Amino acid sequence: MVIYEMDFKRLKNIHREVRTNFPDETSIRIHRSLSWINRAEQEKNDLDSSFIFYWIAFNSVYSENNFFNLKDTEKSKYLTFFKKILNVDKDQIIYKAIWNDFSGPIRNLINNIFVYDPFWRFHNGENKYCNWETDFNNQKQKILLALKAKNTLKILNIVFSRLYVLRNQILHGGTTWNSKVNRNQIRDSQKIIEFLVVSFVYIMLHNKDIDWGKLSYPIINTY
Repeated sequence: MVIYEMDFKRLKNIHREVRTNFPDETSIRIHRSLSWINRAEQEKNDLDSSFIFYWIAFNSVYSENNFFNLKDTEKSKYLTFFKKILNVDKDQIIYKAIWNDFSGPIRNLINNIFVYDPFWRFHNGENKYCNWETDFNNQKQKILLALKAKNTLKILNIVFSRLYVLRNQILHGGTTWNSKVNRNQIRDSQKIIEFLVVSFVYIMLHNKDIDWGKLSYPIINTY
């Protein structure tokens, strides 16, 4: 299976075929994510919007009812989800896509200082990040080693730490819509999150027996 050939229509067809055997919460989780994937695909000419819609689709598949626990950082929640996904990704769909089809955008993202959190922290006056450039170069080497070692968990952690910076920039008004200034990181990030979210959903559709956690916002009938 070539993951970049997957899209909303193909994923939805798979979901229709298998959902009768799925736990309700898993099926709802996937249904919600697919709805946002569908919306993201409609934004071919608006990468900013597409990126945000794919991020919502990602939230749909990973978020649990510990969403309300402020002690649980986003990083720790991502890590738990990534471990589950990779544990059942026996065909190494995610790694193969990263290595064969999306290594270019990922390398571009890792080489981009504008999606590196310590860079911004230093420029906002946090002097403890004065060595951000050295740390930045060290992290680039780490992901190269992770690629060679097929350490997909480390790759996902580093990649999502960069994607999260861009997510914050957009949602907190730190960028201009369709700005020429940040086109490189938007272009690369949109490609990366698209194939990752599609991969996550595809793998979940083929692993109905995995406990993906309780929904933060379950469907509640009040009538």
